[in-house]
Amino acid sequence: MKKLQLLALPVLMVVLLSACTSVRVLSDYDKDANFASYKSYAFYKTGIDKAEISDLDKKRILRAIDSEMATRGFTKSNSPDILVSIFTKEKEQVDIYNNYWGGGFGWGWSPYYWRPGMNNGTQVSTRTEGSLYIDLIDAKSKELVWQGKGIGTLGHAKSIEKKEERIQLFVAEILKAYPPQVMASK
Repeated sequence: MKKLQLLALPVLMVVLLSACTSVRVLSDYDKDANFASYKSYAFYKTGIDKAEISDLDKKRILRAIDSEMATRGFTKSNSPDILVSIFTKEKEQVDIYNNYWGGGFGWGWSPYYWRPGMNNGTQVSTRTEGSLYIDLIDAKSKELVWQGKGIGTLGHAKSIEKKEERIQLFVAEILKAYPPQVMASK
């Protein structure tokens, strides 16, 4: 029984930590695009310049995209098949917790039932939730063919390495949805 308890603790910690690092991913695509024909890419500077994040974070995101595209067999090119653009959005999330506890008035043997409930007050916490969009644009037609969106928090990374890991995770999770699983029509 003790072995089971000792084994359960690390598993629980992994589950809790992974819950904190989740990235929700959504993707959309042009069903008429021929994704098998895309072999090379370049960054779409015009779109990337408009992203409202620090230049340092832009570099981190672009490096992460370079890494992910390379693992998918893409090559960076001056005459690419697709152009990669990014943009970001953020919103403030407000969480309100009412820490009311106690029972109020009632019948019973417990002395706690004979007095009003106790209230430790309301706690408010805020966090910034961000969205990273990765757009893939057909280089010839200049039309969007795929878009991935990752939603989550970067957190308050205490080190550059942790921040880079988090950005890498965001990009990897988003690009897992590429290429889309195009189903043959019935």
